[in-house]
Amino acid sequence: MMRIALFGASGRMGRAITNALANRPDVAVAEDAPDVYIDFSAPDALEKHLGKALAVQKPIVIGTTGLTPEHQRMIDDAATKIAVLQAANTSLGVNLLTHLVRETAARLGEEWDIEIVEMHHRHKKDAPSGTGLLLGWAAAEGRGIDLSAVSDRGRDGMGERQAGHIGFAALRGGSVAGDHQVIFAGDGERIELGHRAESRAIFAQGAIRAALWLADKPAGRYTMNDVLGFH
Repeated sequence: MMRIALFGASGRMGRAITNALANRPDVAVAEDAPDVYIDFSAPDALEKHLGKALAVQKPIVIGTTGLTPEHQRMIDDAATKIAVLQAANTSLGVNLLTHLVRETAARLGEEWDIEIVEMHHRHKKDAPSGTGLLLGWAAAEGRGIDLSAVSDRGRDGMGERQAGHIGFAALRGGSVAGDHQVIFAGDGERIELGHRAESRAIFAQGAIRAALWLADKPAGRYTMNDVLGFH
């Protein structure tokens, strides 16, 4: 039986993962001596949690969002010693959407404007969401450009839209688990690719699948693309 230890077990995602594990005879929640860690806590706790995984040489799935470049450096360093899978969103559907966005952006020219709209519950702290940024990076990667150079996050007083830029709109309210839409707007036509999460259970199931996949992998940095076999 696989043993999974949770960082952030009392949070929304932690509770969802615990509930999902309760229905699985092949996986158990472990307080100590786990085969793999899952971290859905807070950015400030990342260094401590990476340190714990490194101390026992066990892999870790990181689903925490709102991370800084310094956090990413910590993850890079840890991945030289243990297997680390970082996912802004562990939903299998969202990761398929990310793949489709990358492929679509690669095939459409700059004359197609790209806008990303996301909505989450009123308690979410980071904006745009980690998944919104994931989709933005996928679109930018498809076009072979740097998202940080073409990202528009709020247009008050900006005037006309700049060609080639990728726009973000972050909506917050109610108990929305997560809605994401990527709009490719051309002259006279529009392509809309989207995903709607109806329950956090989908993220929990994806995180468990990622953890099971990661458990026997060598040191390195992995993503949900690796879990799904996208290359």
